[in-house]
Amino acid sequence: MSKPIIIESLSYHLECLKLHGSQADDEEKILESLNVILLALNEDKQRTSILLKDSDVLPVLAQIIRNNVGCAEKVAQLLAELAKNEEMRKPCIDAGLVLALVPLLESTDQVTLLHAGRAIGRICCENSIAKEVLSKTKISEQLVKQMKRAEIHERMELITEVLQILSENDTLKLQLVEAGVQETLCEILLRYEDGSKAENVCSMKGATDLIISLLHGDESMQKLFDDGRGTVYQNIPAWLSSKHIHLQMAGALAIANFARNDGNCIRMVQLGVVHQLLDLLEQHLENGDVSVQHAALSALRNLAIPVMNKVQMLEEGVADRIQMLLRSEMPPVQFKLLGTLRMITDGQADAAKVLGQDPIFLNRLVQWCEARDHAGVCGEANRLLASLLRHSKSQEVVKAVQEVQGMKYLVSMTTSEHVIMQNEALIALSIASAIDLGVVEESFIESDLVQVLHKLLRRETVGPEVKYNSLSLFCNLLNSDELRHQVEESNMKEALEKLHSHSNASVVKQAVKALQILRNGSLHHSHFFA
Repeated sequence: MSKPIIIESLSYHLECLKLHGSQADDEEKILESLNVILLALNEDKQRTSILLKDSDVLPVLAQIIRNNVGCAEKVAQLLAELAKNEEMRKPCIDAGLVLALVPLLESTDQVTLLHAGRAIGRICCENSIAKEVLSKTKISEQLVKQMKRAEIHERMELITEVLQILSENDTLKLQLVEAGVQETLCEILLRYEDGSKAENVCSMKGATDLIISLLHGDESMQKLFDDGRGTVYQNIPAWLSSKHIHLQMAGALAIANFARNDGNCIRMVQLGVVHQLLDLLEQHLENGDVSVQHAALSALRNLAIPVMNKVQMLEEGVADRIQMLLRSEMPPVQFKLLGTLRMITDGQADAAKVLGQDPIFLNRLVQWCEARDHAGVCGEANRLLASLLRHSKSQEVVKAVQEVQGMKYLVSMTTSEHVIMQNEALIALSIASAIDLGVVEESFIESDLVQVLHKLLRRETVGPEVKYNSLSLFCNLLNSDELRHQVEESNMKEALEKLHSHSNASVVKQAVKALQILRNGSLHHSHFFA
């Protein structure tokens, strides 16, 4: 049958379906019409879709699935093709076709199972309207029940795939959790953990992916955590210590997702999850999996956000254990490692003092400050270096940083394109110069700090906070005869006088003070800010 003939005959076959759709004794005619529609979809999907929609035949297809077992597979195949057209997905939902297809997932016939699963998945894929409609049904509960009864790999994987698509909707996420899908998924992981067959690994990956997807929703995540009593959380220690990468990754990602609020973070640290993560990281230290290390460090960083956790983690020696990872040569791991250490030492003077006086650590840190090929690592290294000075406010740390020639990196950081990094560097340099200007004076001269500040103060595009912090540092530099001489030679007075008309009152006040010090001589004050 040629293309024009197929399209021309569609109206006739659509009317046949509407006439015979609910009559089991007309199976042959129904199948013939379904086959013609499939051929038409193959030839001209857009036009055929419009004709199907306008003919109001979609509800009839739902009746055929329910009332005519012999034709259900062909209808599922037709819908799997039809749903490739995004515009047809909502009409399929409105016609009740997804709910009609769900029972077919119990079929022992693999072809029927395949077509039904594909049809449901495609109808719902990237379709927020369809998922919203489905959220008002009991599809989550029905699919979870069928997953619990699934014994064949193919059926379980197909249902998991459909659930993965549905779980992109927050309401459906919560419904799946309330239906207990997590218990079934954890059972699947336990069942196949010792297996090495490809189908076992595939089932495990599908289950872990679905668990992580459920954790992306705030309500579903909180329900799964249940103050550390939830099934998923209870399984995490076993996953982290498993030999399977999929399970290790699932454990680390689960913790990172649970750690999206302070309450969960505090509870997990109390339950001892930090050292479980560190055990995993140490396992992957030599030639380990980068993705697992990245996920574990992300989890540790999230856990270190609450102040209460920083204190406990430091008391338990977490910073020392994390330093064992300094040997890593993998930039993604280095990046997360630096961010984790910065988070742990944030506001923790004792930890900043310990790290800031460790020569092995500082030498490694300044190496990373030079990692120009990896901007993220370089940026995090500079920020951690600044953080050690800022939070320790220690003369010993100033000396230690100077000994590894770290000050020049902070001077360079003041010209960063990121304002937050500029301010962190300026504050760190202010603290260092206030604590012991004599120690850092030579480094400041060699790195042309005065010229850097002059440019920051003159440039109109520089924000008020950067100008304010630049002025604070400038005031400290005037306590050095050599640096004062550089200031006088650079004609800084003109820039300071111009700032008297700045729109920000704090900048104006600080500029007036700086000019007063420059004119009248050093006040021997310390100007820095925590």
